[in-house]
Amino acid sequence: MSRILVVTGTGTGVGKTVVTAAVAALAPGRVAVLKPAQTGVGPDEPGDLADVARLVPGVTVRELARYPDPLAPATAARRAGRPPVTPAQAAAAARELAADHDLVLVEGAGGLLVRFDDDGTLADVAAELGAPVLVVTAPGLGTLNHTELTTAALRARGLACAGVVVGAWPREPDLAARCNLADLPAVTGFPLVGAVPEGSGTLEPDAFAAVARHSLSCELGGGWQTPEA
Repeated sequence: MSRILVVTGTGTGVGKTVVTAAVAALAPGRVAVLKPAQTGVGPDEPGDLADVARLVPGVTVRELARYPDPLAPATAARRAGRPPVTPAQAAAAARELAADHDLVLVEGAGGLLVRFDDDGTLADVAAELGAPVLVVTAPGLGTLNHTELTTAALRARGLACAGVVVGAWPREPDLAARCNLADLPAVTGFPLVGAVPEGSGTLEPDAFAAVARHSLSCELGGGWQTPEA
């Protein structure tokens, strides 16, 4: 596993934070999770990193900025009258954490091309770091298009993809979800490296770690294998 791994989603609400926590739970050594920009929460409200810290005790978490409106970071920063987080600042923070951690996970906001400032996106953070990108996607109908667009954007920018993870695998998957297990790697050209069950973010740490081991592939420290559709 790379020393720095960027985690993006194909959109909002696909389970990116829980997948980030699952990767952190399985990683050996000291792990840090960096959230460059958190939106949609007030100063004293728990954000995504509170979920990560609860699920993975002992992980280092760092947030660079937060903005109250549930919008893209650049827009939320502008509405709040505050400076945005630039890709260069995010990359510098990741390098600083990497100096004394074995793995740094950089969790974006929304999708790969959501803007941090007027000019930069999470893709620019990954490029600045030379880090691979793990793509978290939804399980059902429509996910093939969203995931292929995201991985195509990675290719167009010369960025490495660490694989695709389904962020909230349903308890009773429908036909589309089952077929997507084979279709996602076929359309993207990148391996499917996990499917984390929906509701995993509500578990206690020990149970969450066990689920992570069964939900992520060996590339991410687990034992998951793609089931037959």
